[in-house]
Amino acid sequence: MFRKTEKEPQIDMFGEVGSQLPKIARKQYGSKQHWHNQFREQVVNQIDESIFEPLFNKNMGAPNASISVLVGMMVIKEAFGWSDSQLFEQGRFNLLVRNALGLVNLNDDVPVESTYYLFRKRIYEHQKREGEDLMEKSFRQVTHDQIREFEVNGKQIRMDSKLLGSNIAFFSRFEIVHTTLCIFFKTLTRQEKSMLTSADKVLLKTLAIEEPQKTVYKSNREEITNRLQTLGAIIFKLVNTFTTNQTQEYQLLCRVFTDQFKIIDNQKVELRPKEEISSSSVQSPHDPDSAFRNKRDTKVKGYSVNVTETASDDSLNLITDVRVEKANVPDTSFVQPAIESTIEVTGQQVETVYADGAYQSPDNAEFCENIDMVFTGIQGAHSKYDLEMLTNGELIVTDKQTGERTQAVLCRKNKNSIEDRWKISTADGYKYFGQLAIRASEMKRQLKNRSHEELNKRNNVEATIFQLSYPLRNNKTKYRGHFKQKIWATCRCLWINLVRIANHNTRNAQIPSVSCLKPVFLGKYHCILGYFRSFFTQSRTFQKQWTSIYRLTTIFSLMISLPACL
Repeated sequence: MFRKTEKEPQIDMFGEVGSQLPKIARKQYGSKQHWHNQFREQVVNQIDESIFEPLFNKNMGAPNASISVLVGMMVIKEAFGWSDSQLFEQGRFNLLVRNALGLVNLNDDVPVESTYYLFRKRIYEHQKREGEDLMEKSFRQVTHDQIREFEVNGKQIRMDSKLLGSNIAFFSRFEIVHTTLCIFFKTLTRQEKSMLTSADKVLLKTLAIEEPQKTVYKSNREEITNRLQTLGAIIFKLVNTFTTNQTQEYQLLCRVFTDQFKIIDNQKVELRPKEEISSSSVQSPHDPDSAFRNKRDTKVKGYSVNVTETASDDSLNLITDVRVEKANVPDTSFVQPAIESTIEVTGQQVETVYADGAYQSPDNAEFCENIDMVFTGIQGAHSKYDLEMLTNGELIVTDKQTGERTQAVLCRKNKNSIEDRWKISTADGYKYFGQLAIRASEMKRQLKNRSHEELNKRNNVEATIFQLSYPLRNNKTKYRGHFKQKIWATCRCLWINLVRIANHNTRNAQIPSVSCLKPVFLGKYHCILGYFRSFFTQSRTFQKQWTSIYRLTTIFSLMISLPACL
């Protein structure tokens, strides 16, 4: 049966780390403002372990390690950009990391590798089976408690996105098709291979030992096209032969065939033109979730991550929502779920949103009818005309170059159009305007009326995006797969929030004067304990034999001094 672990660790009188450290190290180790103590208090101890209860069987599924410690290990790993081996090395030998995880005694054991991997595997399998991201749910719960504790104002928010490349090589069309076919062929059993013809077996075995990169390098465009046609024909046979095969490799093969080929008359396979291939097509068989996007002449095969944070004038602002989607998903799709999630986490109604022009759309404008949307720019080329819709329904068109004002005429460009359009007569003919153009012109006028303070308020979220992706190399993540990217982003945001809280607490910390830290009780007991400690320290013989007594005198001395510091 699932059981929660105790948040307050049991202190071992002789194994507690702080009592074994010298004075300066002990002071830093016990400082409440230091990151390890802040991490334990604000992350590990705040985790509601019942969120992860569905991962364990009700009868025989008790976790053999603390859920809070396991989640804390996942966050610390992404915080410092460690590998798995570095994570366990630091967890076993780094005193600050151990304290951050709640392992305050020298004999406290960090969870072993198999427990850690099994926990991550169960999170992945639960998401795949139930469609529920438990790490995201835990992030919302922890952030909600932090916002409530520090009274963070969530009425104003800002958001921004960034493209992240997946940890895959840049594959050509031939390499994608060839590699996917070979992966599927290697998964076939001996019985399944017996269903193929001898010629097909020979061809597939030849392809299995072929290196597609060398083939692309040695061949010209016409030869590669002919090879693709051959691969399309054999894939078509395999897809129709193994219809009962429901493995991931078979489904991926079907998807690649649909992306790269099409069926014409007489069941003939034809290679799709490059223009017909969707950006959602498979970019690599090693990460089929990634998508392609060309943004500002930068080609990315991977994902898009969107971060939303509070934007109040107070000293503390926290990330309230992080979303990861395929790279070809537009920024406009992040607005509504990000606002809804922020309202749920903060428990406050959002009044103002600061974002760039990529987030504006008619649907978002309708959703944010009672929210002030402050955009720093509007997408699209600058128009020659300024469009102003009057209250009486008339549209006034102003030529920005000449200043000439013209009243547009309501019309419809064609009979099939259901959208109202307006037109004016120019020297080059009629000029038509639709609802989108009118809306864009209205937003540009609103943008001019915004103060610099309002427009600059969004800029800080770019620093958050920088911190999120700081450990990455060449903007490529270490992971493959959509869900793994989401867990990475969630852990990074938990860490960023922790750093902000730690800095906030340090700024607001009330540092007591030196005099109030001095013990008031300086009587004969302290003198006697001082002689004992000096004797045990100077005498090597007695120091080895009476180590336990020395520890007891240290603890007794601290207990006497404690009331004076309170």
